[in-house]
Amino acid sequence: MTSLDSVLDKDGVRLTVEDAVATVTLTNPAKRNAQSPALWRALAEAGRSLPGTVRVVVLRGEGKSFSAGLDRQAFTPEGFDGEPSFIDLARGSDAELDAVIAEYQEAFTWWRRNDIVSIAAVQGHAIGAGFQLALACDLRVVAQDVQFAMRETSLGLVPDLTGTHPLVSLVGYARALEICATGRYVQADEAERTGLANLAVPAEELDASVRDLTAALLAAPRDAVIETKVLLGGAGSRTYEDQRTAERAAQARRLRDLAGLAD
Repeated sequence: MTSLDSVLDKDGVRLTVEDAVATVTLTNPAKRNAQSPALWRALAEAGRSLPGTVRVVVLRGEGKSFSAGLDRQAFTPEGFDGEPSFIDLARGSDAELDAVIAEYQEAFTWWRRNDIVSIAAVQGHAIGAGFQLALACDLRVVAQDVQFAMRETSLGLVPDLTGTHPLVSLVGYARALEICATGRYVQADEAERTGLANLAVPAEELDASVRDLTAALLAAPRDAVIETKVLLGGAGSRTYEDQRTAERAAQARRLRDLAGLAD
């Protein structure tokens, strides 16, 4: 691996790797990084292309907006060239429709893999699919000009790109319902206060703040971070006693590893 290796650059997505850090960049600022099925396939490919040495993945968007959501062409009768339109999807069987949406979701599922920590660096608009892509990551650092909005319900649809689970986990059911049902903007101060954002900073400090967070994440031993991520990720679905048991088992593995006794 070179010091900065470009692994993928297609359909509005660029993946570069520098040592233990990968950066996935949305590269269509002229359209505010609007999303399409081709972009989603490229994002899924980026996840499959990560070298095993990567520990932190940073997701960012070029230009003034992180991602303004689904490209409006999707809402036209013809949709995207070579892709099923919304009308085509509606005419398909339940199984066919489910399979297409499942494929789209693959762009959003890999960011929470146990072997990496993902950080979304979010500025400007993060709307609909853009909001859900930011929610797909483990952590979010936002610029003061950020504007999150979940507009799907306002369009007669639902958020279906894996955003509902992390949204409820972060802000709770009542606030998540209100955000989705009204389609209103969530700005930086509220995002930080409610846990949507780990940190809100002036726009000119966004990249530096993400670099600082990345360095802090890399300072701890990789296996300890992985074990801790697994513990925390499963805590919500375990009872208190089951979580105690999981903590003991994880610590036993760590102690044996540190003592040189691991398998």
